[in-house]
Amino acid sequence: MTSTGMNMMNKIIFYEERNFQGRSYECMSDCPDMSSYLNRCHSCRVERGCFMVYDRSNYMGNQYFMRRGEYADYMSMMGMRDCIKSCRMIPMHRGSFRMKIYERENFAGQMSELMDDCDNIMERFRMSNCMSCNVMDGHWLMYEQSNYRGRMMYMRPGEYRNFMNMGGSGMRFMSMKRITDSCF
Repeated sequence: MTSTGMNMMNKIIFYEERNFQGRSYECMSDCPDMSSYLNRCHSCRVERGCFMVYDRSNYMGNQYFMRRGEYADYMSMMGMRDCIKSCRMIPMHRGSFRMKIYERENFAGQMSELMDDCDNIMERFRMSNCMSCNVMDGHWLMYEQSNYRGRMMYMRPGEYRNFMNMGGSGMRFMSMKRITDSCF
């Protein structure tokens, strides 16, 4: 599939005002800073694919997972305090999922390996904390609380030595979920 064909799979439209009013900006890939396109953003429509949106530029701050659908007033729907400032397109992953989670920063402490969703690391692995991880395969959402609740963080393949450096100050992760075809 050509890169143009792949881009057609993902599309999100941001609007300055609630209920899809005001100026709009269409996005089909990552956007580190939306302020040059819109003064503010209060609603959005995901036409194709999945995106992570952030309340600070450069993919920092609180993160929210957006799948296909209409978000006429996402701030009240999701309890957001600030407007969306950046977004990241999540590519569809077909294949295996694999991630190693570590109890402490820099891959220290107890290590456990995941290949599927985990609703509670304390119950499943007897881990009280997850402070770093290595994502080998797939795209994941990590949640602050068990049962996929609380603040979340998007993890794509790579090494994450310290979540504090990623804008997740004080966050520990207690559950992890794969971003699978069913999310799209």
